[in-house]
Amino acid sequence: MSGHSKWAQIKHQKAGNDARRGQLFTKLGREITIAAREGGPDPDSNFRLRLAIQHARDANMPSENIERAIKRGSGQLEGANLEEVTYEGYGPGGAAVLVEAMTDNRNRAIAEVRNAFTRGGGNLGEAGCVGWLFEPRGVLTIEANGHDPDELALQAIDAGAEDVQADGNVLEVFTSPADLEKVRRALDALHVKIDNAEATMVPKTTVTADDDTVLKVARLVERLEELDDVQKVYTNLEIPDSVWEQLEK
Repeated sequence: MSGHSKWAQIKHQKAGNDARRGQLFTKLGREITIAAREGGPDPDSNFRLRLAIQHARDANMPSENIERAIKRGSGQLEGANLEEVTYEGYGPGGAAVLVEAMTDNRNRAIAEVRNAFTRGGGNLGEAGCVGWLFEPRGVLTIEANGHDPDELALQAIDAGAEDVQADGNVLEVFTSPADLEKVRRALDALHVKIDNAEATMVPKTTVTADDDTVLKVARLVERLEELDDVQKVYTNLEIPDSVWEQLEK
């Protein structure tokens, strides 16, 4: 398992307090604003916006916040001039770390990211140093409740999925970014419980390390994700169940 579903679960658990919820709403609002700016304010014709709105609703973000973010993106309201930037670096043990951010101040963003890498035992690298290790994919996390997992995997592939990985009752369905919505709709029509659907970056290959090193990398990822400008963080390091248990505490 790549760990997408576990990361999502832990983030959901840790977003329970008001401070984290407020930060989450800010990040979700920025994604909505950028999506509306790049593809227009109509979610029916703008898949990125539709996905961003769905994530916001899943997080119980108030409708008025969503509407304001869309209006900022479409120019109906004034707002910060956000830029999308990507940072690349290495965590403890040499694990690749890819950081996606949205910021209105590049100097602040890179200073905070560099500091997080340093404090977390890693180092910020040059552009392109680890990006080639990842590829854009669509990922859906679904529960097989009441469905045969093998049959569900075949139906997902028939709908356009490229790969399906099962872990008990939970399946991760991988698609091309372009086919994510098509596969999501097909699974939704089967009345399958979809826990998460997102366009993401997936490592082409993964690496392993001892639990102590893995935990340090996981803490670095958390430290980066706590930065206001950072939207998503990816690593190519496999995280074993023994470390997931420590992260969930």
